[in-house]
Amino acid sequence: MLSDALFARLPTRVKDTVDRWLEIASVFRELRDPRVARSLAPAGVRGLVLQRGKQAPTTTCPASHRAYFDWSYPSDHPEMRELYRRAKAGQWDGETLLPWQTSVDPENPEVPILPPQFVDFTILERHGIHLAPAERQRFLHSLVAWMLSQFLHGEQGALQAACQVTEAVQFFDGKLYGGTQVVDEARHVEVFHRYLDTKLDKLYQVNDNLFVIIDALMTDSRWDMKFLGMQIMVEGLALGAFGTLYKITREPLLKQLLKMVIQDEARHVHYGVLALREHITRELSESERREREDWSFEVALLMRNRFMAYEVYEEWFQGALPRGAWRDFIYAAPGMEEFRTVMFSRLVPNLREIGLLSPRVQARYAEVGLMKYAAGKSADQLSGDALLADLDRGGLTAAGRAA
Repeated sequence: MLSDALFARLPTRVKDTVDRWLEIASVFRELRDPRVARSLAPAGVRGLVLQRGKQAPTTTCPASHRAYFDWSYPSDHPEMRELYRRAKAGQWDGETLLPWQTSVDPENPEVPILPPQFVDFTILERHGIHLAPAERQRFLHSLVAWMLSQFLHGEQGALQAACQVTEAVQFFDGKLYGGTQVVDEARHVEVFHRYLDTKLDKLYQVNDNLFVIIDALMTDSRWDMKFLGMQIMVEGLALGAFGTLYKITREPLLKQLLKMVIQDEARHVHYGVLALREHITRELSESERREREDWSFEVALLMRNRFMAYEVYEEWFQGALPRGAWRDFIYAAPGMEEFRTVMFSRLVPNLREIGLLSPRVQARYAEVGLMKYAAGKSADQLSGDALLADLDRGGLTAAGRAA
């Protein structure tokens, strides 16, 4: 490790490079369980070190899992069967239902796509960076485009994983439901890409931390790990992120788009809880359960770090602002605090419900400030309508109220 005095004397670009490598090293140091390291480290190397998600417009990932057939076609899970009925009734056409004729100006302060209080610009000013009002609007345009780009990339990961999960799930009613989720994810890819392409005219590359998680899920051969990673971790955090943006945006097309997506995502996370609850608590050995518990914690940290928006930093401030100062700026942003609060309030109760929040690991969640969310409602207790009603009622932080 470099001393603080030596680090301070380095040129800014060298500091940024060293900071990036130190941050990558910190991720790998957190992989305490050897089995978790074996699961996440190869994806970590491909995503964080080699940055495979940024090397080319396309990426190939090796995928291996068992496809599970049942030739008796049983009705073997009543709750999943009911979820399947709800999913069929809840299908919608993004091409015709959403008001695409809406004119969107992401830099119009009268219809803010993000409120100006989403970030604290005074932190940048303390580092000598002063943005005029028009520049602040352009910056917020970039930031929301980055968020929606990561949503889009995550939805493509969910589309691929939903196909695998449908093949591998052990419940036949779960296969029927899984087919509806594949359609849902394809629709989400469609509408997020169309909004970025035609309304924001901007698309960012996949974030490295997000790529690591997608890569790890695609290459893991265990059906329950695919469920845990996608249905509980990625979909649960996405549901919270969508909810935050739904609360604070005043752009009507985006708000309607998110409203429709949230309805679908609530079913997806519910599906994960139903599929894993008894499997984890009754069928896995204690050793296997502990591995999944540790894996979930490490992925939660990766997802928290996913929202550092370094891709926006590289576009706007690289060379003018230390990378560490950008990280402090993003972490302190009121809107990003809202994101973290809503995301983990959706995730942590689901981990509790499926048996992956035992006293053994609670101290680790408390250490990083996540145990405060443990008492919330899990996905099987919250419908999409209930989530939207809660978002519409308020309970906003300062960033949301300011909008």
